[in-house]
Amino acid sequence: MIGSSGNPVVWVEPHRLKAGGQNRTTEGFPSPDDLAQALASLPTGPTHWIVDDLWAPTLFSQDVVELPKGTEAREAFFQWRYAQGLGLEAPQAVQALPIGNAWLLVGIPKALLEPWAQVATRLGRPIQAMVPRWLWLYNRLAPSQEAPGILLSLAASEEGRFTGSLVAWGSTLNLIRQWQESADVETWMRERILPTIAYLQREGTNPQGIWIWGGPVGSGHWPAGPVAFHLLPPEIPAQEVI
Repeated sequence: MIGSSGNPVVWVEPHRLKAGGQNRTTEGFPSPDDLAQALASLPTGPTHWIVDDLWAPTLFSQDVVELPKGTEAREAFFQWRYAQGLGLEAPQAVQALPIGNAWLLVGIPKALLEPWAQVATRLGRPIQAMVPRWLWLYNRLAPSQEAPGILLSLAASEEGRFTGSLVAWGSTLNLIRQWQESADVETWMRERILPTIAYLQREGTNPQGIWIWGGPVGSGHWPAGPVAFHLLPPEIPAQEVI
């Protein structure tokens, strides 16, 4: 599911579907017709998909002591750990990425992924890579930062309210929290950002900046806090850069 490519980008969120530089408004999961129309604007060949964080939730597993031997046994273990950790019952497509001594487990329901993959393959635009939005942002931001920081990957759910992810790093990724419950910026600050900063400081990490993608435009929308805010450019690329 995860990979890197220099291929056309398909951006999928609850309220929009973007491909080939064209935005389409959607409600919830895009239908096969929505996807077919969007993919038709792309050249034939592999595609790189970036999906909403809550459609492809992440589990940061730091307590894996020993892994089973054999590829199939290891895949089954990660699927079990992912479903158990997130309380999921539906079958999931899960990929595990090592992060230091921990594992980053990223999954997506098979009932969601498989129809998307079928449409893409049928139209000659197969999915070569798929990542959640936060990971796509993190991969472009964190490597350029010399100090610990926090990333907010947000999606508007209604006027002035947002769902999304909070990701923190020191020398490497060390925390990810995700919320399905939408909240305004004051609630994000009071109940999500400030407690996370306090936790990181207790653990010996002092974030030096908070980078925000997908929130309200303009730094004045965010209450002042102990760490400076930085707004990331909202542009979505038409093509992925390796």
